[in-house]
Amino acid sequence: MAKSVDGAFVAVGEMDQFLPRVGRVVRMNGAAVAVFRTEGGWYALEDRSPHPKGGPLSEGIVSGHYLYDPLYDWKIDLRDGRVQEPDTGQVKTYPIKAQDGIVKIAAGGAGRDGSADNM
Repeated sequence: MAKSVDGAFVAVGEMDQFLPRVGRVVRMNGAAVAVFRTEGGWYALEDRSPHPKGGPLSEGIVSGHYLYDPLYDWKIDLRDGRVQEPDTGQVKTYPIKAQDGIVKIAAGGAGRDGSADNM
């Protein structure tokens, strides 16, 4: 859950509360956002599969900067939310940053990509 606002970013937890390669859902403005910590950075995506039947992305498998949809095995790029071929689709991404031990997500929504600003 969102704790405090720092400019346009909302603190969603401490860095050590997010396990590597394991999705964790946080709530922002009523939306479920899946947060992923990888060797390459931090990513935040809407916790809803772009598949027509939907489903939670937070339960997916992370490999590198890709997320594999747990229900449909679609390959999604964590950096920009794009579904990889042969499937098509887009997941909403959120700018995210981790600094001073705190993980923060942009309150306003999607950015060009969801990669972290690891300061």
